[in-house]
Amino acid sequence: MADMVEATRTQPNASFRRIHGSVSIEQAAFATRISLRAKSDAVAALSTALGLVLPVKPKTSSVSGLRSALWLGPDEWLVIDMSGGDLMAVCATADAMHSAVDISHRNTAFIVSGEDAADVLNAGCPQDLSLAAFPVGAVSRTLFGKAEVVLYRVTDDTFRVECWRSFAEYVGGLLREAASEVIF
Repeated sequence: MADMVEATRTQPNASFRRIHGSVSIEQAAFATRISLRAKSDAVAALSTALGLVLPVKPKTSSVSGLRSALWLGPDEWLVIDMSGGDLMAVCATADAMHSAVDISHRNTAFIVSGEDAADVLNAGCPQDLSLAAFPVGAVSRTLFGKAEVVLYRVTDDTFRVECWRSFAEYVGGLLREAASEVIF
């Protein structure tokens, strides 16, 4: 009889943490994530099932407890659950046509915080990240250097940068370099 082996999930940059002057960059804790697609008539049922209102306006998000829904397009959301909840099972309870794909293993995230966080991100992202143009709760699928990321402003001076695991070393390296270049 074969021995049973249980795989453990590791973060690509598990020991990654960088504090440089007024900027802190660290690997985000593990979270479950789904890519959710649905037409407008399914939004109410999915919102009820998920326990938060799916945002329907561009560049917006909603939060309930440890769960966030980030608007990525007219019929697309990235749903993140920091408690490790089973988002696929939750969506299966919704009596509405939708597509939910678990992307927990595909994505990872960095938390960039501090008074110069926006300047560090602007080293690789051409968007205006001022509070007036990119307020708390704003979300954008954009480029950071040459990697596609989802950028989410969590607080005045904290951003969550979601990227594919295969780009994590590149994104982390670019963040470290940008932090070392920021003028303090």
